[in-house]
Amino acid sequence: MSTQADWRLEGRYFETCNCETACPCIWLADPSEGQCKLLVAWHIETGHYQTVGLDNLNVALACFAPGNMIKGGWQAALYLDQRASPAQTQALQTIFSGQAGGHLAMLMQLVEGVWGIRQVEIDYHDDDRTPRLRIPGIAEAAIESIQGIAGGDSRIENPPLCV
Repeated sequence: MSTQADWRLEGRYFETCNCETACPCIWLADPSEGQCKLLVAWHIETGHYQTVGLDNLNVALACFAPGNMIKGGWQAALYLDQRASPAQTQALQTIFSGQAGGHLAMLMQLVEGVWGIRQVEIDYHDDDRTPRLRIPGIAEAAIESIQGIAGGDSRIENPPLCV
C-alpha cells in the first residue's frame, strides 16, 4: 500500500450538488433535498504519483448519498481523463480511490458501492471565476467561484480528516 508521501497534486477543484443553497453537508448538516447528488471535479495543474507525472489531467467523481453525507452509504462513479497513459490512469485510480492515503482515503470510507471507474473525455475550462466541466453524455456543470476571506481564490490545503 502506498502512502500520502508517494503523491502530491496541485490544481483546481470544484463541486456542485442538488442543494438549494451552499451545501449544508460542509457543516455536517442534512442535505436540503433529503439526499445528495454531488459532482466533484479536479484539474491537476502539477502533480505526481511516485515517478509518474500527472500534470494537466482531469478527474471527476459523481456521488449519491441517501441522507446526511457523514453517515456514509454513498454510491459513486469515478471518471478519469482519457488522455492519461496506462501508468497515469493507474496512478489516478490509486489516488482517487483512496488507496494512496490522505484525505481521499478518508472520503472513500463513506462510499458503500462503486458504480464503476471509467476513462472518459473530460473537458475542464476555468474562465477566471467560472470553472466548467463537461463529460459528454454523462455530466455537465459550471459554478461561480467565491473569494476567500483574504480576497482571491478560496484554497483547500491539507484538509482535515473528519471521518
